[in-house]
Amino acid sequence: MSELIDRLKQIRLVRKLVYAVVGVISYPGLAIVNRIKISGTENIENLPRKNVLFVSNHQTYFADVITFLHIFCAVKWGKKNKLGLPYYLLNPFTNVYYVAAEETMKGSWISKFFMLAGGLTVKRTWRTGATEVRKGLEVSDTRKIERALSNSWVITFPQGTTKPFAPGRKGTALIIKKNRPIVIPVVINGFWRAFGKKGLTFKKKGSLLTVKFKEPLVIDFDAPNEMILEQIMDSIEQSRKYMMKVPHLAETFKEKSASNKS
Repeated sequence: MSELIDRLKQIRLVRKLVYAVVGVISYPGLAIVNRIKISGTENIENLPRKNVLFVSNHQTYFADVITFLHIFCAVKWGKKNKLGLPYYLLNPFTNVYYVAAEETMKGSWISKFFMLAGGLTVKRTWRTGATEVRKGLEVSDTRKIERALSNSWVITFPQGTTKPFAPGRKGTALIIKKNRPIVIPVVINGFWRAFGKKGLTFKKKGSLLTVKFKEPLVIDFDAPNEMILEQIMDSIEQSRKYMMKVPHLAETFKEKSASNKS
C-alpha cells in the first residue's frame, strides 16, 4: 500500500486532484468558520523551486500543513498575505512535500489520502506502554527528505510534536548542515484553540489563526549542530527565551530549576 501511495504522489495530476479535494473541504474552516491572518508572503514569492526548507512550530496534525498548502497556492496566483476566494485550487502549487510521523499517517484512510499531497513519513518515535520515547531520524528517512529537497520545497516541524516549547530534534540541524537549503521560519498560532489535536474537527469557532513567514535565515552551515538547532528554535519562537515570556511556564521552569539545585 505504501509503495502504491509513493508512486501515485509522484504524479502531478493526482496531487492536483488531492489538493483540490482537501482544499475545498478545508477552506471554510480556515476562512469562514474561523479567521486567518497571514503575514510575510513577500518572503516566499521569489524562492527557487528546490532546496527550500520551511521550519515551523506545530499545533495540530493536519490543519497546519493544509494551511501552508493553501497559502502556497494563493501566492502562486499572485495573492499577498491573504487567501481570498479559493480559485487557486484550479491550478495549485504542488512542488512541496511535508514531513510527518509514520505513526500519524497510518492512523486512518483520511491520513493515507492526505499522504498523496506529498507526505514524507519518518520514524520519529516509538512507544513503551503509555510512554513516548524520542529518537533521531533514521538514515533512510534522512535520504527521503534530501531527495525531496533536491527538486522541491519541504515543510518540517523540528519539534515533531504539537506540545509547545518541546525541544527540537537534531535531525533538522543535520539536514540543514548537509544540504544547505534556504531556510524559512514560520510561526503559527490559534490552531490549537480552533481545532482538535488532529486538526480535522472544530474546537472553538471564530478563532483567529495566524501564520507568519519570516525572512530566510542567515545560517553558518559550518557551525555545530547544537548552534544551528538553537537558531532554528529561536526563529520559530519555541526556544527557552520565548517560553520564559509565558507566565505560567516561566514559573514552572523556575520551580523545577530550584528543585534541581536543592
